Amino acid sequence: MSRKLVAYFSAEGTTAKKAELLKEATDADIYEIQPEVPYSEADVKWRNPLARCNREWIKKAKIALSDNNANIENYDVIFLAFPIWYFTAPLIIRSFLDAYDFSGRKIVIFATSGGSDFKKAVDFIKDYAKGAEVIEGAMLNEVSSAGELKYITEAY
Repeated sequence: MSRKLVAYFSAEGTTAKKAELLKEATDADIYEIQPEVPYSEADVKWRNPLARCNREWIKKAKIALSDNNANIENYDVIFLAFPIWYFTAPLIIRSFLDAYDFSGRKIVIFATSGGSDFKKAVDFIKDYAKGAEVIEGAMLNEVSSAGELKYITEAY
């Protein structure tokens, strides 16, 4: 049996709720990816051109993590969950991927979105998770139970 981790980033709580369902469905450990400077509600209002998320995206900023305690070396499968920002993974996910060696591990991608798919996010993860097998999981928007996620994740 493989050792599993749900690693997630959630700025507004939506992805966090889905990550908890994912944890329940997979019997995995859970780890929240957090920025060193937490995002406020105003920071993620992407319709405001001066919002922090927009400034970071324009600069392609490297987002400092609050810690590097995910202990990736202890896991074979990482279920990586995040909201779609700018049609792809948020830049903090790049920081998370840069912080660890994912060689020989499976990364199964799950995302939430207001309407975007996650094709670009899959490509983004493949670019930064060197040596990992990157697998397209599912969009979590319509998933409402751990039972549904158990069906989706049982192969891992």
